Amino acid sequence: MTLNIIQLVLSVLLVGTILIQSRSTGLGSVFGGSDNVQTTRRGVEKKLHITTVVIAIAFFVISLLNVLF
Repeated sequence: MTLNIIQLVLSVLLVGTILIQSRSTGLGSVFGGSDNVQTTRRGVEKKLHITTVVIAIAFFVISLLNVLF
């Protein structure tokens, strides 16, 4: 039961952090239609990216634990 609650909280946090990451890319760039140069992440954008990765890994681990137990 506790793992289910943790998984639910992590899923909401993961969706939130993904939605907060704003990129000025259109639908054309999804299919390779953009000529933008990729720059490095700095400041808040870098911290948000790292936070998203950590939450995703935690969600994955909790999901595996939820299946096993």
